[in-house]
Amino acid sequence: MSGGAVPKFSNQVGAREIAIGVREFTCIGANPPFDHPHVYLDMGRESEIVCPYCSTLYRFDAGLAPEESRPAAALWHEKQSA
Repeated sequence: MSGGAVPKFSNQVGAREIAIGVREFTCIGANPPFDHPHVYLDMGRESEIVCPYCSTLYRFDAGLAPEESRPAAALWHEKQSA
């Protein structure tokens, strides 16, 4: 993804599919410590992709910003240590 960090998404809630506003991203599975290996996925020109580890279906939605998802809880932020 040119111009910025690659967003990370998780499927902690067990959704059948997650709508996202990017075509290049990282799937982490569930939230740590129950995550799977963080895998970079690139849809290319397609509008959907399935994670090979957790089988989550990700669909591109042009109406979402790069750091938005549906459900909203799917966007994962690393905790900053103090």
